Amino acid sequence: MARLEGKVAIITGSAQGMGAAHAKKFIEEGAKVVLTDLNEEKGNAFAAELGENAIFVKQNVANEEDWKNVVAKAEEAFGPVNVLVNNAGITMAKSITDTSVEDYRKIVEINQVSVFLGIKSVVSSMEKAGQGTIVNISSLNGLVGGAVGYTDTKFAVRGITKAAALELAPKNIRVNSVHPGVIATPMVVQEDTKAAVEAFSKMIPMGRVAEPEEVSNLVLYLASEESSYSTGSEFIVDGGMSAR
Repeated sequence: MARLEGKVAIITGSAQGMGAAHAKKFIEEGAKVVLTDLNEEKGNAFAAELGENAIFVKQNVANEEDWKNVVAKAEEAFGPVNVLVNNAGITMAKSITDTSVEDYRKIVEINQVSVFLGIKSVVSSMEKAGQGTIVNISSLNGLVGGAVGYTDTKFAVRGITKAAALELAPKNIRVNSVHPGVIATPMVVQEDTKAAVEAFSKMIPMGRVAEPEEVSNLVLYLASEESSYSTGSEFIVDGGMSAR
């Protein structure tokens, strides 16, 4: 039997990159998947490619009404939601002195507030389903320091994971965070960053960056019943970087 047979999942930021890899893996394992993203063209095309068990809903993850719409569309198409993967996020590589208040608020809204809204929005649907699992994609920079804004919000994702796990455990809803290191997504391996990424990979104990599918395998485990006694925990996939 497929590992996600009978599951209904929402995956944010899934028109491309890591989110798309998660969605593809979920479909292969029997889930029905709601893809969300701001990129409507790519999202619709990818949903069509995945077939009848996928739909796309355009979403601004920092907007509460958009979240209500996504959950409603998921229930209408497939039934109550069992799985949420809070994957959408942005990076920002500016110094503290060069970061405007507007820059800072934008990354907080997309990386942090969206996770709060996602969790809040799916609880009722997961209660209808009788159980649920929420996977929050944080980062290695949710464990160690990095750029201001990005690091702050990824630590916050780690914190809300623990708070929500404690509150939602009696409702049979599990909440865990995933902390990837450097992943070979299109954004990371584009021509203007390729040389820097190759140089950085030499510092990784395993000597390479990860493929998106290597993160997806971990997300799949947390979405499945195989992780039924794991909640409020941090799962690291960084090639050994945090072991230094």
